[in-house]
Amino acid sequence: MGSFLTPLLGASRESHLLENSRNGRVVATCLMTAFDSVTRRKGLLGRWFLPEKSALLIAPCNAIHTWFMRFAIDVAFVAPDGRVVQVRAALPSWRIAWALRAYAVIELPAGALADSSTLPGDLLAIRPITHTVGIQPLNWLSTRGRQ
Repeated sequence: MGSFLTPLLGASRESHLLENSRNGRVVATCLMTAFDSVTRRKGLLGRWFLPEKSALLIAPCNAIHTWFMRFAIDVAFVAPDGRVVQVRAALPSWRIAWALRAYAVIELPAGALADSSTLPGDLLAIRPITHTVGIQPLNWLSTRGRQ
């Protein structure tokens, strides 16, 4: 069975963005992945912030916690086809959230879902970044500590 995450699998070094197919708005331009047990377990723990326009995609996953987190996050629970099953806006530290029908979780900076008008039922798509659109890819490692 295919997944909306398929473009991120494999050895491609191409940059991708996350787009809301309903309205064409870009949700994130820097996509980090947590597809193995070690990276899924760590998630965003230990980070001081999540840069604007970045996202952590965790799969397979249908539940997350924000214990020991230092900042609030937006969370989108997504089905295998990219359909948003449930959203949690500005989820603060020390919370648990889940969606039984979800295949993946997308963690974003607080406010990102509202900025992109992403709602349950929307279809999210992962697309290659075309630099002619004017979107500059954000390198997570190069922005750390430069806020």
